[in-house]
Amino acid sequence: MIGRIFYWVLNMSITATVTGLVVLAVRSVRAVPRRVAVFLWTVPLIRMCLPFGIGNRYSLMSLISRFTTKTVIVARPLPKVKVSMTNSMELAREYFPLTFKSPVLDKLFVASGIVWIAAFAVILAVIGAVYVSSLRKTKPARHEGGNVWTSGEIQSPAVYGIIKPKIVLPEGLGERDERYVVMHEVIHARRGDNLWRMIGFIAAAVHWFNPMAWVFLKFFLTDLELACDEAAAARLDEGERKEYAAALLRCAAGGDVFASAFGGAKLKPRIRSILSFKKMTALSAAFFALLAAAVVFLLVTNAG
Repeated sequence: MIGRIFYWVLNMSITATVTGLVVLAVRSVRAVPRRVAVFLWTVPLIRMCLPFGIGNRYSLMSLISRFTTKTVIVARPLPKVKVSMTNSMELAREYFPLTFKSPVLDKLFVASGIVWIAAFAVILAVIGAVYVSSLRKTKPARHEGGNVWTSGEIQSPAVYGIIKPKIVLPEGLGERDERYVVMHEVIHARRGDNLWRMIGFIAAAVHWFNPMAWVFLKFFLTDLELACDEAAAARLDEGERKEYAAALLRCAAGGDVFASAFGGAKLKPRIRSILSFKKMTALSAAFFALLAAAVVFLLVTNAG
């Protein structure tokens, strides 16, 4: 059983890598808003987590399947709808139940599956320990009103927690910076970014053997911060955006990996993004919405 599961995880990882590289290419275009880029990262995330997909003749997988992959039909819920699994490795003779082409492959995947699940369990335990450790820093925090707390245990303002996220500020933060910090962190909390961070880490942990999973996670976390900055910048005028960027510089410090920190990502691209921000017109918003829909349509579906 473990060998069969790992076989499909490997196939999922290959498909996620292909879709993730496309998302990397799209996000590298400066004109693409980070809010759109963050949305597009859900495609490789879905590919990492779900082995199934709806068949679509216009899918990118349809093009790739002509050369390297095979699509295994799982079910036909409707006459023209196919639920399938993308099989890039093609090392099985039968698929339901999965039977490998040789006993050697069977033993190889069983052994590899044991290593995979053991390493995943260790990484998951580390993620849990780091998350709990970060929450402990909020215990001595003082309530300042609303959902805002202050603590001498942290260096950078951040949102801590997933179920009931708290905005925790370091002691000594000036009033000039507090307005922009709280605005930024409220956006993080409303969007559930800490939950998305955790989901991203767990998905990468499942695919720990694939270095691209960690590369994608890095860019995803960066885009979460940039998207939050964009949302904040949209509420500010040009002068206020300069003050926001200055506050970002003053608050720059190391943050916790599972907390959405005000100064928790590389500053240069964030400041450049804030200072060059321009509000989208209705036409540009419609264009990027169509672009995002097209990318998802092409990448999240399987060969038809």
